Amino acid sequence: MSTSLNTRLLQRLLRRNLGVSTCVCKKDSTRYLATSKHVCSSDIDKPSPSKNPGTLRDRLIDNPLPFKSFLTGAAHNDYVSTYTEEVPYAPIQIHEKARKVYFETYGCQMNVNDTEIAMAILEKNGFEMTTNVQAADVLFMMTCSIREGAEQKIWKRLEYYKSLKKKRSSMKIGILGCMAENLKKKIIEKDKLVDIVCGPDAYKDLPRLLDVTSTGQAAVNVMLSFDETYADVMPVRVNKDSPSAFVSIMRGCDNMCTYCIVPFTRGRERSRPIASIVEEIQTLSDQGLKEITLLGQNVNSYLDKSESKFYGGLSADAHTKNSSGFKTVYKPKVGGRRFSDLLDAVSRVDPSIRIRFTSPHPKDFPDEVLYLIRDRANVCNHIHLPAQSGSTSVLQAMRRGYTRESYLELVHHIWDIIPDVSLSSDFIAGFCGETEADHVDTLSLMEIVHYNFAYMFPYSMRNKTHAHHKLKDDVPDDVKKRRHLEIAKTFRKGALMRNQAQIGQKQLVLVESVSKRSTDDMAGRNDGNTKVILVGSGTTAVNGLNLKPGDYVVAEIASCSSQVLHGLPLYTCSIQDFYRSEHSCQGNNNQQHTAVAS
Repeated sequence: MSTSLNTRLLQRLLRRNLGVSTCVCKKDSTRYLATSKHVCSSDIDKPSPSKNPGTLRDRLIDNPLPFKSFLTGAAHNDYVSTYTEEVPYAPIQIHEKARKVYFETYGCQMNVNDTEIAMAILEKNGFEMTTNVQAADVLFMMTCSIREGAEQKIWKRLEYYKSLKKKRSSMKIGILGCMAENLKKKIIEKDKLVDIVCGPDAYKDLPRLLDVTSTGQAAVNVMLSFDETYADVMPVRVNKDSPSAFVSIMRGCDNMCTYCIVPFTRGRERSRPIASIVEEIQTLSDQGLKEITLLGQNVNSYLDKSESKFYGGLSADAHTKNSSGFKTVYKPKVGGRRFSDLLDAVSRVDPSIRIRFTSPHPKDFPDEVLYLIRDRANVCNHIHLPAQSGSTSVLQAMRRGYTRESYLELVHHIWDIIPDVSLSSDFIAGFCGETEADHVDTLSLMEIVHYNFAYMFPYSMRNKTHAHHKLKDDVPDDVKKRRHLEIAKTFRKGALMRNQAQIGQKQLVLVESVSKRSTDDMAGRNDGNTKVILVGSGTTAVNGLNLKPGDYVVAEIASCSSQVLHGLPLYTCSIQDFYRSEHSCQGNNNQQHTAVAS
């Protein structure tokens, strides 16, 4: 294709997508400049020989940007941003009087980990973190967009930040995470309050975006990536006093459930190499951490293809294995190392570190994963198994890929392999088209399983989702609220039964902190992820113990509520010694399962 034809195509695309006249630099047809009313590195002043440097023509000629950025921006249609890691004509400058950064995090564990990643990137570039919002030069909010209520919290918080900015006009405010990608235009235009909007895959660009704002411009980068996993970033831990840490192993989701906005805010699935994950966990082990939670939007669909030629290749039988009766909206993925390989590798790094993972999809539980959970002492016997609904018709409308029957079949299969497993789930009340009979099916599913934990929410329509485009949000709000309360009541009843069955057991508990309700007690979690209050262990030695966060202690469960166990600490013990000893309580747990599930 000739150079002149390339030039004409660029001009046509710019006119179509940006609504402006264009001029492409003839001496380098692979570079261009496009303006944006929101942000563009072209807005950074640069000397120009032109008599009128403010014209679009001169700006196009003087400040060319990569062709890759143009194609990316054209897809967004309303603006174009710069996404190159190096901007030779706009060097990053750390201003001595604008170095302190304050983070406020909302939403899931992935957002906590994203905060730690962003902090690490900024610290490497000379910024300092502060926990005092009044002293901060930059305020960042790591946001969640999965439900309407989460977004409303952010808008309300921004009003408070607005009052701070009136007192300190130099203060910069940034929105990071899912809400940044989902509502970028609205965020920038609302009261002109926000200076930076940065999506989940663009945190490495934060230093440059902050530099852009020093010129008085707003800065946006919400570009989603096909390969960014931040594998080369060692996160800065938010809570350095905690004995636990999060390790992100994959990002994005390919499931495309009709209610869910995650694929649109987090992008397609991509996984970190196993070697980088093992290296991070080894570093955390060297720092004395006692528990690691592996994170991902769809954590057990993990697939490391960095060494695929050595692991399965393209052989016909090397495709991803789904749970029996579960389907996907995409073709089986071929080659690579899977979640079972990762779980095996990370659990061997340090047997004294407990391993958890969240949030999985029920379709990705082949037997090799279940047997690893059962047989590896430091892999917790807790499985999050999001059902969302107990009605097959609603599950089909949600495009979950399974029926009520196949879900229950999986539950019983898990019970057969891991009798003492702790199960948790997610439920949505009042999804599009949900009838009263569908709701009753959900309640009956909960009465069969008796979950240890559940996360329950009334449905809120999210823009961009399939439900937003194709389905009708036809369940009245008052009905959603009632159904939500009934789901919560049913859950609490089942959880109380589960916890009552554990009274008298001896359990291994990881001490996390002093109890929030009483400084006389310590608090921790057992293998099943249930909170355990260690009675009388906060300020005095019980049985000769002086417990501190990071200790593993054997406790005898004395009482409970639907959410919390209360136990008497007996003695400290390692994971391996506990499961080799007579205190493993395997027999008691088997009896518990039989009694509660029958």
